[in-house]
Amino acid sequence: MTEIARFYNDFQPTHYDIYIDVNRETKKIKGTTKITGVAKSTDIAIHQKDLNINLVEVSGKPREFVLDTASDALRLTVEKPGEVEVKIGYETKLTDSMMGIYPSYYEIDGVQKQIIGTQFETNFARQAFPCVDEPEAKATFSLALKYDEKQGETTLANMPENHVENGVHYFDTTVRMSTYLVAFAFGDLQAKYTETKSGVKIGVFATKAHKAKELDFGLDIAKRSIEFYEDFYETPYPLPHSWQLALPDFSAGAMENWGLVTYREVYLTLDPDNTSLDMKQLVATVIAHELAHQWFGDLVTMKWWDDLWLNESFANMMEYVAIDALEPEWGIWETFQATENPAALQRDATDGVQSVHVQVKNPAEIDALFDGAIVYAKGARMLVMVRSLIGDNALRAGLKNYFKEHQYANATGSDLWQALGEASGMDILAIVNSWLEQPGYPVVSAKLVNDELILSQQQFFIGEGNDIGRIWQIPLSSNYPEIPAIMSEKEIKISNFASLKSRNKAPLQINVGNNAHFIVKYDQTLLSDILENANEYDAITQLQILQDLKLLAEGNIVSYETIVPLLTKFADSKYVLVNKALYGIVGNLRKFVTPKSEEEKNLRRLYNKLSFAQLERLGWVQKSEESVDDQLTRPYVVNAAIYGDNKMAIKQAHDLFNASENQIANLPADVRAVILKNEVVNYGDTKLFDKLLQAHRQSSDGSFKSDICVALTSSQETAFLKVLVDKFEDANIIKPQDLRAWFAGVLSNSVGEQLAWDWIRNDWQWLEDTVGGDMEFTTFITVIARVLRTTTRLTEFKTFFEPKLEVPGLTREIKMDVKVIESRVKLISEQKDSVNHAIKKVLD
Repeated sequence: MTEIARFYNDFQPTHYDIYIDVNRETKKIKGTTKITGVAKSTDIAIHQKDLNINLVEVSGKPREFVLDTASDALRLTVEKPGEVEVKIGYETKLTDSMMGIYPSYYEIDGVQKQIIGTQFETNFARQAFPCVDEPEAKATFSLALKYDEKQGETTLANMPENHVENGVHYFDTTVRMSTYLVAFAFGDLQAKYTETKSGVKIGVFATKAHKAKELDFGLDIAKRSIEFYEDFYETPYPLPHSWQLALPDFSAGAMENWGLVTYREVYLTLDPDNTSLDMKQLVATVIAHELAHQWFGDLVTMKWWDDLWLNESFANMMEYVAIDALEPEWGIWETFQATENPAALQRDATDGVQSVHVQVKNPAEIDALFDGAIVYAKGARMLVMVRSLIGDNALRAGLKNYFKEHQYANATGSDLWQALGEASGMDILAIVNSWLEQPGYPVVSAKLVNDELILSQQQFFIGEGNDIGRIWQIPLSSNYPEIPAIMSEKEIKISNFASLKSRNKAPLQINVGNNAHFIVKYDQTLLSDILENANEYDAITQLQILQDLKLLAEGNIVSYETIVPLLTKFADSKYVLVNKALYGIVGNLRKFVTPKSEEEKNLRRLYNKLSFAQLERLGWVQKSEESVDDQLTRPYVVNAAIYGDNKMAIKQAHDLFNASENQIANLPADVRAVILKNEVVNYGDTKLFDKLLQAHRQSSDGSFKSDICVALTSSQETAFLKVLVDKFEDANIIKPQDLRAWFAGVLSNSVGEQLAWDWIRNDWQWLEDTVGGDMEFTTFITVIARVLRTTTRLTEFKTFFEPKLEVPGLTREIKMDVKVIESRVKLISEQKDSVNHAIKKVLD
């Protein structure tokens, strides 16, 4: 296996002069890059990938060079160590890979247009210009950009444009930064601008396929986010502007390029008059996440990719800190509890999962590091835990010193912990190290033995796991002050529990606030005590009860049979947190029933039973002065009612569709997906199918397009699903960036499972050629593992993927997902009969 060689050790660039000429018609790129830097030895290497090199000069003289394609290297010698100037001329091609420099396609009035953008993270800058393409290799950049420009087109880059000469756009020299943050774009764009109170220019850019008002929300959030961070970090935003650009084709969700942040359209533009609250929250947090990076990631950058979490975990936490301050009525921390926590806990329970901090031994492994549930969600939970321990004053003071110490340079995780430790007076590293360096997390068992409370920790697994006795520093956060703050040993014993309970006048709870990354298994006595008045607890406590029980059931430590009777206790909750957790559990019960069986009919009746009163209370249409919780709960309730074959709900959805049949995009956005899905499933025909597919192709509203995807992939007609699968490779219908959602929708539909499963096995090479090398490529395997649930499918999965175990970047995912499917097959085998009996009993 190829070990990663750090080119920066031998050659350290200080400045780049970059000239790039892009011809959209011929799809050709010509460029010249002049790199000034310090050679540490006479043999140096510069990254390049798929560049046709036609000139190499050192200090103005031609120089022999060797291309080492296996290492993406251009190798050459210099006369002696010291300052050197290397000039490289090259040609390359515009590709549709959504990496490097690439076109994005969109339509206006049936005419296809394109804009050019860039995506250089993780190591794709080398596809655009020769460079030392490593995070530590920070330098300044002067960009000159030429293209086949048409009148009225807009040209953007990290820094302001200073002049245009002979069709070449020249931009101000950047501050010192990493190559993966360089960005530029051009095309026929519209824009809206504002300015922060400190004078930073803010702009939002999108194609003219969007209505002008769709730029307003993003502009407002971007402006206020920059202002918030300048105050919170006590460190000024370091650039003159902050541009936000929506790209029609974009593989990642968004990218924090310094001064020119790029987004999928759905995560930046939205219709302010008809977008669901949860979608507004999502867009706001994505924007806040990327702008958090302008300091944490851009101003101070991880030294190497093993500290990727340092960028992403922190930005993941700060997006919630920022939006909570900007829109306090949203209760955005509840979204964190309902989305980030479950994702991290589910993923991190599979043996073989990566730790937050993970070594990178092969170049292909870099993109596989972007495990959203670990590097983003688990890492953010770890930082939330630290924040709760040290408080905001120490956090802000520590960050201010961290930025001051490392600005325009690089840092490691230990640098952050040192800064926070000095500000708080706590040994932060000692607390977090066990969470950072070890994969997985513990289950804390709490049991009573002869009036003695015994707390013990053990690694929690879903499926088979190799327990090697890992120990964590666990912040117990109990509601009993007598319980130790930190559990650092395998087991602790506390005497006279009856007296403790009498003094505290409440059932024992551990991990109050659900801020720390572990779950709790109470013995029956302690659990019964908690459940006795479950409805009186706050939303997070109720969520935690359901969350922990669900995970314990997934881990086969308790049976779903014992959870089913508890569901009705929470069915009438007015908390969205509780409803999301409730329907998450009920959704998990689907794996225990065979489609169109008597057991599935009973499960549908359970859905109806749980949702019936809530549907009556909430209805389909938002009411004036409605609470945030009610707005966010409604989609769960109506979706459950439709699956529950509630005839009234099915008719109501049909009536709403008919009332807006000619303007289906104007259906209430929060329930639009459910209405369209109901229409496809219960009233669908060829005319509707064609109409929705055409609407998807023509719309520029990402939220609406996503709703159509949900609806069409839910069809119960094999012929319609086959049409969709046949469109998977037609980028004019389904963009590669959206393919995973369409594939997942068909695969998770029992009618379409075989079609989708056959497609990905037959056309894996096409998929790899199209999106391989991208940070989301491995998630296609993750999607499959979430669905397959039979012994036959497990065998097929192994047969297809195990020969790919040696493919760098795929190894960990394949090994983990075999275990995921194995554990599901085993769980169904062991619990199916008892679960279905419990469902039937609740209905009797």
